[in-house]
Amino acid sequence: MSPNLKLFAISYAKIRTQQKTKLTMPIPPDQITGLILAGGRAKRMHGQDKGLVECAGRSLIRYAIDILKPVCGVIYINANRSLDQYRQFGLPTIQDTTATFDGPLAGILAGLNAASTPYLVVIPCDCPKLEPKMLKRLVDTLTSENAEISIPHDGRRAHPVIMALRTHLASSLTAQLAAGERKIDRWTQKHQCVQIDCSGNPMQFLNVNSPEDLRRMEQQLHSNQHE
Repeated sequence: MSPNLKLFAISYAKIRTQQKTKLTMPIPPDQITGLILAGGRAKRMHGQDKGLVECAGRSLIRYAIDILKPVCGVIYINANRSLDQYRQFGLPTIQDTTATFDGPLAGILAGLNAASTPYLVVIPCDCPKLEPKMLKRLVDTLTSENAEISIPHDGRRAHPVIMALRTHLASSLTAQLAAGERKIDRWTQKHQCVQIDCSGNPMQFLNVNSPEDLRRMEQQLHSNQHE
């Protein structure tokens, strides 16, 4: 190989290595906004505001805040009632743009519009066992896979209410809701969406939808505290 060709080969290899390193480099928290979805009606909880419900001595919204703290530089709470109570947690509280409880997509749109970072991480308020490291994987997958949205899969099914996404998708979601479409999967399938394998710990996706779920979750959390 001639000296010039050898130099080119070495330079090209360095460029490829740098590109690969850049793609897999963890995204810092100051580039990530966190969003807690707490804006639903919680019908199966007899209308209680789910985020404010106590579970093993702490409110569900407090668990969600602590889950997001290691991942995100700023955190918003999406709520459509009990606003004064949510503001007591010291975080900005944002409402849906409509007053008709249009579901998780409406809350996600509120988060996309509020965020000033390139990335948004979304979690519901009722999953107190979610792992921050799983959320970090969701965000890092956006760059490593050149994706727009990433969601976890527990080995049996996906959990699209938990996601990381690029905030430039706000205009797309605005159009989706304006067209009357409220289903998350019909929106995500329009974009480069990837799933990450979380089958190693499917129990983290257990949520609290009913008083019975709450009792079971309290038992599990108390058990974890004594292990």
